Amino acid sequence: MVWSVYCLPKIRSLLKIIAGFLIGLGLSMSIAACSPSGGSNSQAELTLVSFAVTRSAYENIMPLFAAKWKAEHQQEVVFNQSYGGSGAQARAVVDGLDADIVNLALALDVERIEKAGLIDASWDQRIPHGAIVTHSVVDLVTREGNPKNIQGWADLAREDVRVITANPKTSGGARWNFMALWGSVMQTSGKDDRALDFTKQVYGNAPALPRDAREASDAFFQQGQGDVLLNYENEVILARKKGMDLPSVLPTDVNISIDNPIAVVDANVDKHGTRAVAEAFVQFLFTPEAQREFAKAGFRPVDRQVAQEFAPQYPEVKDLFTVRDLGGWSQVQAKFFDEGAVFDQIQASLRG
Repeated sequence: MVWSVYCLPKIRSLLKIIAGFLIGLGLSMSIAACSPSGGSNSQAELTLVSFAVTRSAYENIMPLFAAKWKAEHQQEVVFNQSYGGSGAQARAVVDGLDADIVNLALALDVERIEKAGLIDASWDQRIPHGAIVTHSVVDLVTREGNPKNIQGWADLAREDVRVITANPKTSGGARWNFMALWGSVMQTSGKDDRALDFTKQVYGNAPALPRDAREASDAFFQQGQGDVLLNYENEVILARKKGMDLPSVLPTDVNISIDNPIAVVDANVDKHGTRAVAEAFVQFLFTPEAQREFAKAGFRPVDRQVAQEFAPQYPEVKDLFTVRDLGGWSQVQAKFFDEGAVFDQIQASLRG
């Protein structure tokens, strides 16, 4: 987005050197671009900021919504889009990236934007399904032929298995991996000490902790590190659809529900005058037609009807737990990922 190029101070200098008809054209563009309404009456402009792997779904969802909105409101919808790591995207919005809507990998990232005063505290109560628009689970990507015969969570603690996962202190997505490991024990034994021992053994099997999920994937696929990569089902499915032969073992006895939230950035939509169309777009994401596109892109849909349609693609998990079962993100952050919390204690013990 290059709105500042068209704003009036620069336009005044351009007027001295641009011919008459071009002056008029440039001036009309500047008025539309600098308008706080987010577009003219015939056009609405929305900026979506999302985590990287949602791009393929949104490429199909956005035209569906735009056609619907135009038929109902006689107004075009133009989307600006930004995709990247969830934590980095949240920081960018806090630092000034002018998002109307954010779709991030975990609620903690949305809460950071809320704490910056950009999103109202009731954001998850105004949207269906508690503002969770898609689900996924943790998948275990193995080497071809699965030479270490990895069958589930317990195998990750074996001495002969090397595990690749990102650092949960620097990667929001890697926190799902950590909580999946911890919860896989808590859901069966209910004992913190057993969960701590198991999780410590797994991280003891990690040769390194890359900064984010992309670096973890590079370490596994390009550098040949490790025997198993902790990844997300949606990424595995998407990779296979792109022609990659990706062997994996999906733990279906117990797994964590990776819940991806969506929110309207209240301060920005009010500034842009885009609240109505932004809220309509968010509501549209929960319709069967939008949920089908998410399902095709590898995400488990929240719509029950669509979930049944795609059931063959998504194996049922017998014990599917959530972060709420572990206390919610605020408690999880304080207990596990703050300075001196459980993860730091695990790392200190491994170094000792």
